[in-house]
Order: sequence, then C-alpha cells, then structure tokens
Amino acid sequence: MKLRLLLALSLAFAALSANGGEDRISTRLVRSDDFDAPSFEVSAESTYMLGCFGNPHAYEIAAQYVTARMRWGAIHDPDSWFRGYNQVYFLVMGEYFARGLENHYFGISSGLRYNFVRPNSRFVPYISGGVGLGFVDATRDAEPGALGQDFTFNILTAIGVSYRINDHWRATAGLQYQHLSNAGLSEPERPNSSLNSVGPELGVTYAF
Repeated sequence: MKLRLLLALSLAFAALSANGGEDRISTRLVRSDDFDAPSFEVSAESTYMLGCFGNPHAYEIAAQYVTARMRWGAIHDPDSWFRGYNQVYFLVMGEYFARGLENHYFGISSGLRYNFVRPNSRFVPYISGGVGLGFVDATRDAEPGALGQDFTFNILTAIGVSYRINDHWRATAGLQYQHLSNAGLSEPERPNSSLNSVGPELGVTYAF
C-alpha cells in the first residue's frame, strides 16, 4: 500500500514538473519574441530632398511614398545590439521636382528594412535599402546634369527611428537618400547623368 502511494505521488510530481517545464518553455518562447512587431504594416511617408554629389543643378524634390511591409526573420538575443526583426517592403512613389530640369517622377521600389528593438522601449531605430524603376519627364536636350531618358532606375536608402504610439499606430522620422540613373541606356545620344538627393523624411504607419 505504501509502495503504491509512493508510486502515485511520484507520478503526480513528475506530471506537475513536466507541465511546469512546458509552461516555462512556452513563456520563454513568448518573451524572446516579444518585439511588439506587426506581421504587416502600411506607411505613408513624405520627404523633401536636395540634390547633392556633384550635379550642376540645384535640385529640390518633394516626394511621397506609400509602403507595405511584411515581417521576415528576427534576432532574439537580448544582449546583442542587432536584436530586432527584418521586413520585406514594396513601395510606390510620386515625386514633384520643385527645382531642376525635370518636373515629376513616378516609380516603384522593393527592398529590406531592419528594425533594432530594445527592451521596454517605444523607440525603434531602423535602416532600409531597396532598388526599383520608374519614369521621369526627361528633357530632350543633351544638357549636363539632366536625366538622359524617361525610363530610370532608383536606389533608396534610409535611416531613422519609429515611435510606437499604440498597438496599431507608429510615427517615423529619418533621413532619406535617393539615386536616379538610367544605367547608361540613354548613351551615346544623351549622357547618363545621375541625380543624387538627400533630405528629411516624416511618416505615419498603421500596423496589423
């Protein structure tokens, strides 16, 4: 009788220990993934960029981006500066040339954004970069500094910080760099003059 009672108590203790272990494992997994990171988000961002890096014309560009992002991959190490998560993004852009030889540019871009998550912080620094294509109303004059043709590639990079307002809304502020070029497709008729610009960027994001 005592042996049976001891065996029953031993089995009960083993079962409780196993359940407790599963609870600890489950809790640990949840905490290691506790980034408050959405699976998907949509952003609207505005930037005003100035021409830079040697173009002879003082370009000023007002740009509007609409971006969709999907979470993809993460680093959970709490002691690493790279703790955070990655996103794949796709954006559409419309740009007005307030100053320069062209008037407007419309394009698309796709790339990656990495978000650096610190424990218990609403601020999330990020870096991003992508490539795409689009069309500009290029001047037909072979003028130095002008974009050589309508079809143009773009490179976008950004660095900034996102602030989590609540579970769905985030505000962002950063610095945007853009490169426009046709990769030599307009040569030799017209020179492949690249256009580099940089400027501040503000945005709002809805996460879900």
